[in-house]
Amino acid sequence: MATPVKRRPGSARLARSAVLLLAAFAVLALTITSQPSKRLRDFDQLFYTTIAYDLERHGVFSNGIFDQTDSTRFRPEPGMFFVPGYPLLILAAMKLDSRFGEAVRCSVEGDHGLRDETTCEDYALPVHLAHAFLLAVAVLAFAAAAQLIFGPGVFWLAGILATASFAAVRDDLFTFLMTESLTVAIGSLVMLFALLAWQRSHLRYSIVSGLLLGLLCLTRPSFVVLCPLLLVLSLLHGRWLAPRPAPRLFGGMLAFLIAFVVVVSPWIVRNQVSVGKLGLTEEYASAVLIERLAYNQLTPGEFVRMFAYCVPVLGDVAFDKESATGPMRRFVYHTPDSIFHAGRNRRDALLQQHTRLDPVISGIVTEDMRANWWRHLLVSIPIGWCGAWTGGAWALLTLPLFVLACVHAVRRRRPDLLLYATPALAMLGLHALLANESTRYNLILIGPYCAGAAWLIQSMAARVLSRLRVPSPAL
Repeated sequence: MATPVKRRPGSARLARSAVLLLAAFAVLALTITSQPSKRLRDFDQLFYTTIAYDLERHGVFSNGIFDQTDSTRFRPEPGMFFVPGYPLLILAAMKLDSRFGEAVRCSVEGDHGLRDETTCEDYALPVHLAHAFLLAVAVLAFAAAAQLIFGPGVFWLAGILATASFAAVRDDLFTFLMTESLTVAIGSLVMLFALLAWQRSHLRYSIVSGLLLGLLCLTRPSFVVLCPLLLVLSLLHGRWLAPRPAPRLFGGMLAFLIAFVVVVSPWIVRNQVSVGKLGLTEEYASAVLIERLAYNQLTPGEFVRMFAYCVPVLGDVAFDKESATGPMRRFVYHTPDSIFHAGRNRRDALLQQHTRLDPVISGIVTEDMRANWWRHLLVSIPIGWCGAWTGGAWALLTLPLFVLACVHAVRRRRPDLLLYATPALAMLGLHALLANESTRYNLILIGPYCAGAAWLIQSMAARVLSRLRVPSPAL
């Protein structure tokens, strides 16, 4: 009789991970590609397609639509308004799919009046599939992190909840050529490897986490705040929260920092050489902050109504979110008196007056904060509340369960969930202070939400099953 072949635990884990990755990709690819096509110049897409166009045609990483050169006719100047991560993804898709490349070129040239834009094809399938794959990577990373925190029993449930949460994201977000898919994919991996470094104290995990954080900052520079935060969390875990002091703690922290610097340094040096400014970006943070200051003019009624307006399902029932005359009309993008247009108009006026925002932003913020610092902090509360509801209608389940899971984790002295969630919560607070109420900035919260929710659901299911298995007492 043949001896049965025993499957190695590593092979089983790899097979399970592959199944989840492929299943999540299939669901999310179907969800994204089933949405109506978007014009490639709608919303913020021209930010990235124009830079990709300039890279392909001129070999120059420019400021895209924010420079003064018509790059369809002339070579643009090097720029650093945006970081390179997402434009390079667009460029790669243009190289791989000539049909998409032509659609991008037609859209950019149509925006400059060289072509009839109505002849341009609304085609972005390779990027949509890339978005689906990146989101599937995030699903797998979230599920793996949940398993590290709570054990293998939560892997599938956390993965299913994360997939459903991404599929439920509103406004067809992932059909637009925007950074969110790449950001959440890299961010999920940063936190997975940070968690591995905390639990296992291997230098390789610290190095990979630092490398990935560098890539994340080259996709969205605001995540640079996670570098010092992750160092503090590493120290906190290694010295006080771990069951025993972590070996090679300071070596791991140094390796993380060096790896991060290795990734971001070439871009910073390039900016100094090509643009004449040392840094990750210029003008971008100032522009976003100017737009955020417009929210400080919320009326008391808008302030209160935001707490219902932003809750999934409830907000849709209570408010007409497309109304140009309703009580929350200033949150509707296209209304003339919207908060978006108020912030954008002020930004444009300042640019006309000063040409650049960075040299004057400190004075503007100081003047605003001197009179309205309390209002800025107060308004950040509902903005943070709105930004926290990531995952569409599924957040009605995952967010409350995550909060309960954090309470149980504290009571049971299981700090890993809180450590895992802290960077995402810190970014939520940062975006509330410096950006707007959109949940798209905080998709990384889906990971902690689904981990905590899966743990509680598993615990409750196990409790119910154990009671059902208890035999009835004999009569």
